[in-house]
Amino acid sequence: MKNITEKEKINKPQYGGTMNLRIDSDIMAFDPIEASFNYTIMSAWFECLHTGDWPLGPEPFDHKYGHRNDTNAQLAESWEFIEPGNYVVHLRKGVRWQDIPPVNGRELTADDIAYHYHRMYGLGHGFTQRTPGAHYQFTPLESVTVIDKYTVAFKWKIPNEEVIRDAMQAVGTLASIEAREAVEKWGDVKDWRHAIGTGPFILQDFVHNDSATMVRNPKYWGHDEQNSKNQLPYINTLKIHIIPEKAAAIEALRAGKIDALDELLPSQAEEIRKTNPELLQVTYPAPDALTLDPRNDRPPFNDIRVRKAMQMAIDLPTICHTYYHDTCRPYPSTTTSYYMKGWGFPYEEWPQALKDEYAYNPTMSKQLLAEAGYPNGIKTNIVANATGDQAILKIVQSYLAQVGIEMEVRTMAAADYTLFINAHKHDQLVYNGRIGKLGAIGSNPVNFLSRFGPGNYMGINDAVYRAFHPKAWEVSSFEEIKKLLRDCNEHVARQHYLISLLQPMEYALYQPWFHGYTGQFDSISSAAGPHRLFYYAARFWIDEKMKKSMGHRE
Repeated sequence: MKNITEKEKINKPQYGGTMNLRIDSDIMAFDPIEASFNYTIMSAWFECLHTGDWPLGPEPFDHKYGHRNDTNAQLAESWEFIEPGNYVVHLRKGVRWQDIPPVNGRELTADDIAYHYHRMYGLGHGFTQRTPGAHYQFTPLESVTVIDKYTVAFKWKIPNEEVIRDAMQAVGTLASIEAREAVEKWGDVKDWRHAIGTGPFILQDFVHNDSATMVRNPKYWGHDEQNSKNQLPYINTLKIHIIPEKAAAIEALRAGKIDALDELLPSQAEEIRKTNPELLQVTYPAPDALTLDPRNDRPPFNDIRVRKAMQMAIDLPTICHTYYHDTCRPYPSTTTSYYMKGWGFPYEEWPQALKDEYAYNPTMSKQLLAEAGYPNGIKTNIVANATGDQAILKIVQSYLAQVGIEMEVRTMAAADYTLFINAHKHDQLVYNGRIGKLGAIGSNPVNFLSRFGPGNYMGINDAVYRAFHPKAWEVSSFEEIKKLLRDCNEHVARQHYLISLLQPMEYALYQPWFHGYTGQFDSISSAAGPHRLFYYAARFWIDEKMKKSMGHRE
């Protein structure tokens, strides 16, 4: 088995062929103003002002994690702060919309950028209301003004450059630039047939709960940063297969029907290697720690003693040793991952009294339950995504039972699970929900200050926590941001909003004909937003000759 190093270079890319990737949930959104964290593939055709940095190596930034140390270019060519709070972006010249009516291949201009943000935040072009999908961190955005054909200015009510850069990179799909003519003709771009952008792929076909097929945009402006003469993308066709069940996805990988599969457990990777030793492997930390997310606003979990009792009932070091075979750290997490060096509040810095609240102590767990009014324990339930690790959930269920906590597990298909918790229909616990995460490594650290903000599905309503993000708008230095994030992490740990499990290592296996992949964060999964999967997919390539020699065809 070949283990790919992060310094492995990409040599002699080839054009042509079909890339087959998999996601585990139906594609639910095609319009950036409605999508946010819903499953989407719109980054195939929509682009953002800023994105990743393909040639950047692991020394300044480890591409297995989500945080970029600085903003990088996509539709933007350069940017500057001409005064505090005034962020000016200069666009690339010659970027054209896909040659599809009603846009018909015209050039992208600053008015397109202004139109998107005006539509999203009700700041102009006839739009007066912020859309429901708009992330509240954009609240201090005051105006978006076209300076000239290729220059647009963003005026903020805050001076902090770090917060502004973070907001400009956005989350979910908020930064994706849609075509004005398409919105004006159809009222929105929620229908996949109205998919028109400036990106590397053109959406050709979509079938709910089955697949999406995209073809190469022959007039795409982008070129490979490592091979500057090469126009992107390399592949002719990108096919996204919707395969909810991990077992079915594993069989598709084994059969060569998909080119890569990530988020594999060590045991799953080992079993696959036994039958398919030709597959290549990458190891990386999970994007976040596993958690049990209680309704903090409902009994019994509105009592912090119950949340502490659940935490003390679970033996994390033993789980690390016996289940994960010591491949991960045996410690609980706060909001920011240990792997985000220099940020957050790592376990090693916790005071002993706080460590004791997370240590395995079934006697104290029972005592806390009794003090909270539950001397005979509690009965509860947890909603779980069927694609998640059910084995670890059973282990946790067993630990809880030993202190009198009877937890019924209710599994749901991925799409149903997402809709269910987003609608706050769960009444007790959620297993590893999409927003209530600890140990996150998939975003700019400033985003973590708002993770449990208004409308969160855990019912957290904490004035102390809510104050952290507005404070970040007011401070002026990078070090002040880091101090705020450290204090926020400590507060989250002390409040026990969530029950922390561990942040395991995950595995990705991929076909030997699939080139360019070295573990880039969210590059073969599309759940995390607009500028990762398709940014990388445009730069990955398929060795069709090798694929055919191994008995596989498109």
